[in-house]
Amino acid sequence: MICFDAAMALLKQHVAALGSETVALEDAAGRILAEDLVAGLASPRITVSAMDGYAVTEAGLEPDRALRIAGEARPGKAFEARLAPGEAVRIFTGAPLPDGADSVIMQEYAQRDGETVKFAKGYGPARHVRIAGSDFAKGDVLLAKGTQLGPKALVAAAAGDSGWVQVGSRPRVALLATGDELTDPGRARAEPNAIPDSISPALAALVQTGGGSVVARHRAQDDLPALERLAGELLGTADLIVVTGGASVGERDFAKPMFAAHGLELVFDKVAIKPGKPVWLGRVGPSTVLGLPGNPTSAMVTARLFLLPLLALLQGGSGDHHWRAMPLALDLPETGDRETFARASWEEDGLRPLGNQDSGVQGGLVRADWLIRCPPGQAKRVAGETVRAIRF
Repeated sequence: MICFDAAMALLKQHVAALGSETVALEDAAGRILAEDLVAGLASPRITVSAMDGYAVTEAGLEPDRALRIAGEARPGKAFEARLAPGEAVRIFTGAPLPDGADSVIMQEYAQRDGETVKFAKGYGPARHVRIAGSDFAKGDVLLAKGTQLGPKALVAAAAGDSGWVQVGSRPRVALLATGDELTDPGRARAEPNAIPDSISPALAALVQTGGGSVVARHRAQDDLPALERLAGELLGTADLIVVTGGASVGERDFAKPMFAAHGLELVFDKVAIKPGKPVWLGRVGPSTVLGLPGNPTSAMVTARLFLLPLLALLQGGSGDHHWRAMPLALDLPETGDRETFARASWEEDGLRPLGNQDSGVQGGLVRADWLIRCPPGQAKRVAGETVRAIRF
């Protein structure tokens, strides 16, 4: 059994990017850049007004001096002539600054009278102009390779005039829940010994969040020959297979044996964490197999810790966890000999560890939006102290 950091190091060592593809920017949300994204034009492309008002030449301008209004400039429609001394141009936010102008006076200071305008005291010294290239220049790297294209990154990509982007290929993921007791949610009440398969829908949603594509979803009973056949089918269609359950050493725990006949090479087997000790990782040819505990809460914690980084690595991302220093609002009990990831909710006064940290709790998952990382043998932490956490 290895520690969490060692397991993460092995995961990064054995999982490589699948390749890349070009997609339209409108379809790129959540994808990971396979190359640096370079600006195709500057922002602003030309010098523009930052306010509604009047474009003027500041030299010689005085309060209450009347200027002739020579025309108008709007976004996408420039004032074509050169601004002459004693003239002003009515201008709107984002419009090109006329040739010869160097300032924009806000309309709140303007007193227009027909075709002339005067300006009240206090209109300066701000110039209210966005200089061409002041945000970024043509050729600048806007987004580095490995960046996940969230909403704010998409703004930058579009601003740089990128209609198409090179992103990591979307991993094909197969989900397999094992266990004789599992059945479809909604049907368990009709079968006395059945348990709803509550983890598969959640994992499918998590895969989509992580940029993967669920190509197969199966639920299988603990029958080794049948599982071996199913494993062969999945290996031919998926880059990543996620198996839940069957990871212990019981007579009917077949998660690893079902892949052994196909040449399974274990990367790691069991990690000294709580919850989620049975988590394992293996390779079968070009495919990666991630084994998660059958307990839904343990499966969700280990999926956050291992599945999301794995999906990122397959798409060319770093796979790093971004731990944040955060205050505790409630005391955090001491931990045992395994590294513990305590589920917590965020309130205005800080992180509140859930009162019931049992790995069988499912209803409480909805309140857990953070995981607190607790080293082995950590002493009790009290409210007000700082801990490290990631979003859950």
